[in-house]
Amino acid sequence: MNFRPSGAWDRLAAVLLVLAFALAGWKILQRAPASPFAVQPVSPSTEALKPSPRASLPPQQLSPDGRFRFDAQFVSSSPGQAVHAASLVELRDGRLRAVWFSGSREGAGDVTIQTSVMDPASLRWGAESTLFDRRQLQQGLWRYVKKLGNPVIARAPDGSLCIWMVNVSLGGWAGSSITWARSTDEGSTWSTPRRLVMSPFLNISTLVKGAPVSFQDGQIGLPVYHEFITKFGEMARINTQGEVVDKVRIPGSQTSLQPVVLVTGSEQADVYMRSGTATALMVSQTTDAGKTWSSTHAGSWPNPDSALAGVVTNTGARWLALNPAPRNREVLALLHSGPGTSFGATPWIVESAATPQVRTSVQDYERLLAQELKARGAGENQVRAYVASARRQLCGEQNCSQEFSYPYLLQSRDGYLHLVYTWHRTRIKHVRLDPLQPFQAAQAATNRVATP
Repeated sequence: MNFRPSGAWDRLAAVLLVLAFALAGWKILQRAPASPFAVQPVSPSTEALKPSPRASLPPQQLSPDGRFRFDAQFVSSSPGQAVHAASLVELRDGRLRAVWFSGSREGAGDVTIQTSVMDPASLRWGAESTLFDRRQLQQGLWRYVKKLGNPVIARAPDGSLCIWMVNVSLGGWAGSSITWARSTDEGSTWSTPRRLVMSPFLNISTLVKGAPVSFQDGQIGLPVYHEFITKFGEMARINTQGEVVDKVRIPGSQTSLQPVVLVTGSEQADVYMRSGTATALMVSQTTDAGKTWSSTHAGSWPNPDSALAGVVTNTGARWLALNPAPRNREVLALLHSGPGTSFGATPWIVESAATPQVRTSVQDYERLLAQELKARGAGENQVRAYVASARRQLCGEQNCSQEFSYPYLLQSRDGYLHLVYTWHRTRIKHVRLDPLQPFQAAQAATNRVATP
């Protein structure tokens, strides 16, 4: 009599087979990085900073704290849309390309990935256009796409542009995966979208928000995070074909998400993360080019469960953009640290509600938004559409919250810092500033005091 295993044995064998494949895949993805970080040389002087002629540019704004001046323009140009999660890249001719998601609301089926390009001579942004929508992703991925968001654009070590986007087929953001595409003509056209395989088992619950970093072997380090059951941050290593070859979880990062990596040496980097439950910025470090990370700990700056951004400049200075309060997103600020030093105790305020932590009446909120929109050239119909969009998302029956959130930082080749962020969930705003100006002004003030 031939022995035939029961259905229970069949199911057990199937489970063991799946576990074996999952374990093998996990081991492959845990291989140590083979290359140090690619670090740009620190400039020995600041002579590379060459400001554009100001005669043809709009007047600069004074920061709310009165400590520095900056140029400011709106990026997005479609009235009435909910916009969020912008990122930036510098093109070969010195222009900037911004990308963000836009739709009737976050997570809606009509959300698209939008883009606009800025002329550096005039600081003016062109009309926005659509890069990707759900239909394009569905055709490229051969699967249903329910919603999309969080685009991150960057230049790859080979000179091409890459974009990574979050997309969901079923459920909420916890069911996300990452789709990517490549452009070899500075973002005019893009390759067919492809799914980034972060796990050999299910491949869901991985999202992106922070800027990538480069390794000396030409591969990319992409900071990602998970939201299914628990939250945690990871660093994925991607080869030149767009395949994930390694990923390392940041230990102790439970409840943390949206990691931002600042590379300070060929083996050294810091990661800063938004906290999902605590009220402080979460921090980790590596001293072996991302092979291992220290256990996550709370930093000294508060975090209101909101995204942040960072950049290391050509002088070795580090900058963070964040909401520097334990709750709400009504103040947006910059933190600065020189090479080898910690972030200063006083933030540089970029944008602030008139009365932070105090909700604004609907009437006052509409008036404040309309004033700035008109000052930036919006027509009456546009103002009404923008204000209605912001009111729909940030107002209750009696009052409204103000929001300046989801920053992204970039330093262009001329030395300027560029900051884009969400303005009241209804426009993307761009700020350009000379990173040396605040310190030159402070030094001049010190010299005046010291002069008898």
